[in-house]
Amino acid sequence: MKSSMKAFRLVALLEGISFLVLLFIAMPLKYMMNMPLPVRITGMVHGVLFIAFVFYLMQVKSEYNWSIRKTFIAFLASLLPFGTFVLDAKVLKPEMK
Repeated sequence: MKSSMKAFRLVALLEGISFLVLLFIAMPLKYMMNMPLPVRITGMVHGVLFIAFVFYLMQVKSEYNWSIRKTFIAFLASLLPFGTFVLDAKVLKPEMK
């Protein structure tokens, strides 16, 4: 059972990193340096990781009997910069104990 939580934590952290790279590196390159390719590549990677995040979120919700509220908060964290890091520290890491 813990393997799905480990996978979810990994995907959540990677999704958070890809979101920050997209926001703070790729987007400035696109709009300040007229380089759209980094957004295209990072955006695609981030999109795949976001879909994996939602997939694992549903799997963890089912296996750990998470409430709708807890699941919604976890989903909301994926939409906010640095949200997945807070989610990991406050919710996911304590859940592993």
